[in-house]
Amino acid sequence: MMSSRNKRRHVPVRAMAPLGRPGARSVVTPGQSAGMNGMRSVVTASHPLTDVRENNRLFDYESSVKEAFDGIVPVLKKISALQHEADFVNEAQRIAVTQLGFELPTVLLEDAWVDQLDMRSLFAWSLFEKYRRFSDDVFTRDPLGNNDEEAFQELLEECGFHLMDVSPCADGRLAHVIRYVLRLPTKAVRRRSYAGAMFDIDDSLNKWTRTELLRFREGVPNTADEPTRYLKAVVYHHSSVDPEHQGCAAHGSNTEKAAAGGLSKLKGFQQAVQNTYCCGASIDCLLIGMDTDTDAIRIHMPDANGEIDLNNYIDSMEAFDSTAQLSASQAEQWIADHIRQKGGEALVDGMARFVAYLLKNNLSQVEYVRAYHGGQYSDIGHAERFIGAGIGFEEIQLRNLTFFSYLDTVEEAAGDLDVGVSIFTGLNVSHGLPVPVVVRFDYHGNVPGARERAEKHCKRVSDAFHSRYSELSKKGLLHTMQVVRDIKAAGNIEILECSVKTEAAGGH
Repeated sequence: MMSSRNKRRHVPVRAMAPLGRPGARSVVTPGQSAGMNGMRSVVTASHPLTDVRENNRLFDYESSVKEAFDGIVPVLKKISALQHEADFVNEAQRIAVTQLGFELPTVLLEDAWVDQLDMRSLFAWSLFEKYRRFSDDVFTRDPLGNNDEEAFQELLEECGFHLMDVSPCADGRLAHVIRYVLRLPTKAVRRRSYAGAMFDIDDSLNKWTRTELLRFREGVPNTADEPTRYLKAVVYHHSSVDPEHQGCAAHGSNTEKAAAGGLSKLKGFQQAVQNTYCCGASIDCLLIGMDTDTDAIRIHMPDANGEIDLNNYIDSMEAFDSTAQLSASQAEQWIADHIRQKGGEALVDGMARFVAYLLKNNLSQVEYVRAYHGGQYSDIGHAERFIGAGIGFEEIQLRNLTFFSYLDTVEEAAGDLDVGVSIFTGLNVSHGLPVPVVVRFDYHGNVPGARERAEKHCKRVSDAFHSRYSELSKKGLLHTMQVVRDIKAAGNIEILECSVKTEAAGGH
């Protein structure tokens, strides 16, 4: 029988997966690998640098959350089949409580005997309730916490940085890039996603300014006289299985354009700091490419002049296969030597050490995808469950759960939102289900009037959604839920309003 390690060197390529959620996918238990044609094989060994225990924990969490969301449709189908039966409301609620964990709005059930159940409203309401419970669980229990924020900050500063600011693409296939792909503590890394990873330079400049002010006034995360730099990273993406169709839509699935676009933004940000504060040298940039099919990463190295070279990068898949048969210490040495070879004299020691840290972290994720997903995800295309629009959503750290659109107004992000709605037209609308949108604005409760402004933002954006996509809205094919959260209070989200009406209309 072929060993597990030998199997890993030759991962078979599946046919292109269609757009849609993997609702029929088999659930793999920790210690098993989902192979071709649904076959399972026991994983008997792992890469010497893989954190197997962490992989098991992350898989358990990912499975439980996605199964909770994907269980909505089967339950509603079961309830729909009973809508003209006697004692329907009580039976429907029993099924909902037993299988979904909550009751459904009674008003949506009581009049089913007259006509038909409003399945679109029931679906949207159920999904929003699942999101609320999922979000509450994150903020109260912290299931993905690894309690190493201080250790990471110490490492960051030892490598010559005081803060890491990451801008990945808004594509839902990158939503897990911080906690899973790079294995970083979510509370210690700043993340804001943009379509095509084309981040807002003005916004990043404001974030940099606030960071440096805190260093100067409060010594957080370190004092301003410490010789550390602000690390700005961009994560673009590509597809190894179907590069011409499943790459970054914002760049026409052109990997070269995606990488070049990310690099141009990094240079623009660095120049903006230089032109505004004459401190461009205090910025370090990092360009990372991510294969959304395997979660392997490529980290681009600087050239002889210190400029990022698009054609010179470290590939974690190559590192994984080249070190799989080595001891842990030999694997670490191979990685260090490889980085030095690729980076050359232009690569400073601190950056080399940090690149090695990211690369080693990603090896566990490569193993994760090989062990639990047969080497590549079955849902290589979009399979998001809802759109998240506004500011917040730091609790979303799972692949293909949410399509992000960070925005202040619908108008400024119209292009991104059109992409998201188009994706959900294929995922949901084509099956008669609505596009679910969570409109959220987090605020700082210690700032006077912040909550009121957040509420106004929510209402304005929600109204603009229903106006821009009025045809979908009129047919019940687009629903929104407005939520806010006080960041300073470290509490749960608060629901302001939902387009699904759960109260009976009154009389005169």
